[in-house]
Amino acid sequence: MNIVNVDSFLTYTIAILIFFVGIYLTKKIPFLRHFNIPEPVTGGLIAAIAITFAYFFLESEINFDLSTRDRLLVYFFTAIGLNARVSDLVKGGKPLFILLTLTLTFIVLQNVVGVAGAYSLNISKEIGILAGSSSLIGGHGTAIAWSPVIAERGIESALEIGIASATLGLVIASLIGGPIAKYLINKYKLSSESSSLSVGIEYTKSDSENFSHLNFMAVILVIHICIIAGYIINEYLVSFGVKLPLFVSCLIVGMFLSNTVPYLIPKLNWPARTKSLAIVSDFSLSLFLTMSLMSMQLWVIADLASDLLLILVFQTLTAVIFILFIVFPLMGKNYESAVLSAGFGGFVLGATPTAIANMTAVTKSHGPAPVAFIILPLVAAFFVDISNSFIIKFALTLF
Repeated sequence: MNIVNVDSFLTYTIAILIFFVGIYLTKKIPFLRHFNIPEPVTGGLIAAIAITFAYFFLESEINFDLSTRDRLLVYFFTAIGLNARVSDLVKGGKPLFILLTLTLTFIVLQNVVGVAGAYSLNISKEIGILAGSSSLIGGHGTAIAWSPVIAERGIESALEIGIASATLGLVIASLIGGPIAKYLINKYKLSSESSSLSVGIEYTKSDSENFSHLNFMAVILVIHICIIAGYIINEYLVSFGVKLPLFVSCLIVGMFLSNTVPYLIPKLNWPARTKSLAIVSDFSLSLFLTMSLMSMQLWVIADLASDLLLILVFQTLTAVIFILFIVFPLMGKNYESAVLSAGFGGFVLGATPTAIANMTAVTKSHGPAPVAFIILPLVAAFFVDISNSFIIKFALTLF
C-alpha cells in the first residue's frame, strides 16, 4: 500500500478546490438544489468516494493533515460568540427557551438510545455513549475530547469509534436537514415572512460602505485575541479537571467581549455583526465541512460499521421522529420552525456548522429566516456544548 501524506497547506488548498466543485455540481444538478444539500457536502462526499476508489483500486492511502480544519472550527465558533449578544436572549424569548429545553431533552434521549442500542447488540455500553451525544451532538471535537476518558474504561478503540460515529453522523446530518425542511414547507405550504436579503444577520448601509481590508484585518485580530484568551481559560479549566473543547472557551470569550467592550469603549468599531466577520464565519464553515467530509476514510469506517451503523440508524430515526412531531409543532409550525427543523437535524446528528449549512441551503431556495439564525447558534453552539459535557459525565457514571 502506497501511503500519501498531504500536508496542511495542500489540504487547505484542495479543500477550496473541492468546495468550488460542490458549488458547480449544485448549480448543475437540480436534485441537489431541490433537497437543499449544502455545497461542501456535495464536494466533500465526492472527494471521499474518489479517495476510497484510490485505496481499493490504486492501492494508495491518502491521509490529510487536518490541523487547519481544527483551527477553522475554532474560528467559526469564535465568530458565533462575537455575534451573540445578551439582547438576543431577549429577542429570542419564548422560542429560545423552548428550543433549549427540547435540545437538552434530546441530549439525554440520544444517550439513552445509544446505550439501549449497545445493550440490544450485546456490546459495551461505553460504545453506546460514544455513539450518543459525545460524537453526534458533540461532533468531532467532543468525541476526540472524551475518547481518552472512555478508553480508560477498557474501550481501546474509543478514538476510532468516536471519530467514525461523528463522521457518519456528519454525513447523515448534512443529508437529512434539507429534505426535512422541504417536506414540511411543501406539506404546510409555508413561506418566508421576512423581506431581509441576508441570511441570519442583517447589515446596515453603513456596514457595506465601511467594508475594507482594514475592517477585515481588525476582525482577524479580534478573533485571535479571543482564541488566545480562550486557550488560556481552557488550560486553566483542565488544571481543575474540567474538560471542554477549546472552541467552547473561545466562544464564551467572544460572547463576553461583544457584550462588554462596545459599552465600555463606545467609539471603538467592534466587528460584531459586520460583513467582514460574516465572511470569516462563512469561509470557516464551508471549508470545515469540506475538509471533514473529503478526509473520510470510508474503509476504516466500514471495519467499525456493523454495530455502529445500527446504533446510528436508531439515532437517525429517533431524531427524525423527534423533529417532525415535537420540534416543528412546538417551535410554531411555521416557516421559521421548518428552517429550524433543518438546523436541528444538522446539529443533533452532526455539528453546529452542519446546522448552519443546512439552514443556509434552505433559505437560499425559500427565503430568509432571521429568527432561526439568531436562536439556533446560541443554543447549539453555546448552551449545548457546556450542558453536553456534564450530561456525558453523568451518563458514564450512571450506566
